[in-house]
Amino acid sequence: MTALIICFWIGPGMIDWLRSKQGKGQPIRADGPEGHQAKVGTPTMGGLMILLSVIVSTMLWADLSNPFVWQALLVLAGFGAIGFADDFLKITKQSSDGLSGRLKIFFQLLIGTAAVIGIVSSMPADTGTSIALPFFKDLLIDVGWFFIPFALVVLIGSSNAVNLTDGLDGLAIVPVAIAAASFGLISYLVGNANFAGYLGVHYVAGAGEMAILCGALIGGAMGFLWFNAPPAAVFMGDTGSLALGGVLGVISIITKHELVLAIIGGLFVLEAVSVIVQVASFKLTGKRVFRMAPIHHHFEKKGWSESTIVVRFWIIAVILALVGLSTLKLR
Repeated sequence: MTALIICFWIGPGMIDWLRSKQGKGQPIRADGPEGHQAKVGTPTMGGLMILLSVIVSTMLWADLSNPFVWQALLVLAGFGAIGFADDFLKITKQSSDGLSGRLKIFFQLLIGTAAVIGIVSSMPADTGTSIALPFFKDLLIDVGWFFIPFALVVLIGSSNAVNLTDGLDGLAIVPVAIAAASFGLISYLVGNANFAGYLGVHYVAGAGEMAILCGALIGGAMGFLWFNAPPAAVFMGDTGSLALGGVLGVISIITKHELVLAIIGGLFVLEAVSVIVQVASFKLTGKRVFRMAPIHHHFEKKGWSESTIVVRFWIIAVILALVGLSTLKLR
């Protein structure tokens, strides 16, 4: 509720400020779906209102002596800064090209490595470098220091997958809120020794505080959706999408539910895979699998309306979240 109120409070003023500073707003791809040209002039960087509301409310309500809180906020703020730099370059150059892919990955690796090492150091030795398999009770596979590159793949993959999904009004923010709600429940259960023991999931002391952050994410997401609902008054930009995807990744690492994130966030995985398949197919055969990638643009090219795609993708996100949550009991 705190995050929601903050978002409602700062939203109108921030949108006016962004519009006054950005002029032409977010650059729209010339080769994109025709209907997107009507969005010219819409300001971007709306992710700032999400980040401010989430960070402030988390710091007000969470236990700040808990190291997991600071590691999660490091990723949220750090990845948000990378996205801000990317959005800033796009606006100043009036081009869809911002930071180079290599620079993005480099800074994500830098911030992600610091966060992952901090998380591993904050956990017991037999838990920190282990991977838990969903559907299996009390099964931990200790992979040693290989866990760090594995966690970085989860973290950076999640961040960029949400970024790719953010292409239509409201398309990314609601699945993010659904994933945050799912991980809010998971965090609470994993951080409670009694519930963890009953469900056969691995108890992680202190992980329950992630439920506070997840609650803030839901509030910030709903507050932003108020302004992002079609026709959008503001876009979140990479400022929001990279940060939100990154923090979902870090929460999954803290709760030892990295593989479950691939189920709950399956919509983001689908969007990312569609881009990988499209690029690989074109480079190898010269042919495209989809009319346009990510896959939501494919359906636009097929004639689906934007609202139809968004609502159907929301439904898919809910179904995948329920499947992911079922792993808590099916052990």
